[in-house]
Amino acid sequence: MTAQLQQARDDLEEAAKSTDDDDVREDIRETADAFADYVMGDPTPDHAILDERLNTLRQARKRADGTTEDRLEAAIETVEDYREQVDQA
Repeated sequence: MTAQLQQARDDLEEAAKSTDDDDVREDIRETADAFADYVMGDPTPDHAILDERLNTLRQARKRADGTTEDRLEAAIETVEDYREQVDQA
């Protein structure tokens, strides 16, 4: 499952590189950094955490366009797939 989070992180890194909007870039990088921590297993994200991260990405996607929007969409889809495999508390 961590491979999915790594893929999402990679997509987010590309999205951050492709945007000219500093606010969007900041949101993307913050989420990418969190996913890097999750990949290392510290901490393991639960549904609530993933929902919060997905909300941030969806809001960033609304403000993005072109390649940035495409990369965000790919990351969102990957995280949604990952989230379906996470046990609910």
